[in-house]
Amino acid sequence: MSGPRRHRTVRRGVGGGVERLRELRRTLRREDDASAVDRVAAAAERLAVLMTAGVPAPAAWRHLGADDPSDVVLEAAATAAGDGDPVAPAISRAIGDQGIGAAAWSSVAAAWAVASDTGAPMAGALRDLAGALRDDAQLRREVRAVLAGPRASARLVTALPGIAVAFGIVLGFDTMRVLVGGPIGWALLAGGSALLWAGARWNRALAARAAPPGSAPGLELDLLAIAMSSGASLEAARAATGRAMRAHLPAAPRASADIASTIRLATEAGAPVADLLRAEAYRRRRTARTDGAMRAASLGVRLMLPLGACILPAFVLLGVAPLMISVVTGTLGGAA
Repeated sequence: MSGPRRHRTVRRGVGGGVERLRELRRTLRREDDASAVDRVAAAAERLAVLMTAGVPAPAAWRHLGADDPSDVVLEAAATAAGDGDPVAPAISRAIGDQGIGAAAWSSVAAAWAVASDTGAPMAGALRDLAGALRDDAQLRREVRAVLAGPRASARLVTALPGIAVAFGIVLGFDTMRVLVGGPIGWALLAGGSALLWAGARWNRALAARAAPPGSAPGLELDLLAIAMSSGASLEAARAATGRAMRAHLPAAPRASADIASTIRLATEAGAPVADLLRAEAYRRRRTARTDGAMRAASLGVRLMLPLGACILPAFVLLGVAPLMISVVTGTLGGAA
């Protein structure tokens, strides 16, 4: 193998090893949703401060990347800004599988794209977005706190059948032999396991339904406010916002009705459209916070459904029935 080819092979191998180490590090330090959103909000806020102080965008991204060398999004954005390439597509390409953090970075990409397209002040756009992401992170913390009790209860009751089996063994009853020693035991084991699996899936589905949405509520309103702050016409601002949403947040909920009513109010009253859009976005986040707390509070009641329909029958099939069969067979065997 020639020297240059060998060097390229070594570089590729080293690069692949570094990337695998980064992926392992991200996996080991997997964040909860609120912390992931908060981290992106902090990055946007720092960018805004640096750019307000006159630091060019490439240098601002490099400074952030130096604080967290393992963050591939910061690295990709710094590289794109330094090369003069569009930053927003680079962020979207580098996001990968980061869960809720990916949605937050997609919001940054959308805000950057809107500000770049319309000429809006980038620092102001990032500062507005950071505020929206902070509100989203706070919503996730509050919902997680309310969900902590119901989720712990769900985990506890899901473990009841296994505890019953272990309890029977400790008391000296041969419940495991009953479960694996014949057709009756196999039927009990299969039925109890199926009910246990269904109950666990049901619990997770209920908890997921109570969780906040992936993207921050009112984000389209915030993006349109950023576009309007550039002095662009309403048509140009809406076109730029639509392009950014389609490119970076295709799954985010749209707010067409709220946008139309807000624009109509601003037109009739002669008020600034951008300020009314921001106020409407904040109202939607406040409403989402209340709705999330109510969904989480009602989860404790709804979790009674899988408990009664799946977990308790599984407890009977896996714990009580084998115990009773073991007692009866032991008694009959002793009498014989």
